Amino acid sequence: MAEQEAPQDFAATLARLEGLVTRLEAGDMSLEASLGAFEEGVRLAREAQQRLDSAELRLQALIEGPDGELVPAAFAAPATSASVAGDTDEEKDW
Repeated sequence: MAEQEAPQDFAATLARLEGLVTRLEAGDMSLEASLGAFEEGVRLAREAQQRLDSAELRLQALIEGPDGELVPAAFAAPATSASVAGDTDEEKDW
């Protein structure tokens, strides 16, 4: 199975992951294709989780300003994908 470029946003990542699950559940792929789809699914699931973690940090960084409106506050960047076992040092674009 040829490796595909990662989708650009969370919704596209999730849609691609759902498509892989559907194909795997159908059970009509060869062993090699199934393994490739599973590996891609694991990569996409990790990517989606990192995006969710990053979004959670951004939401937590919001504080109430003096006029009652929410304003962004400084926060530490989340750990890079290299900290996840098995990931490569490729630059992520999100």
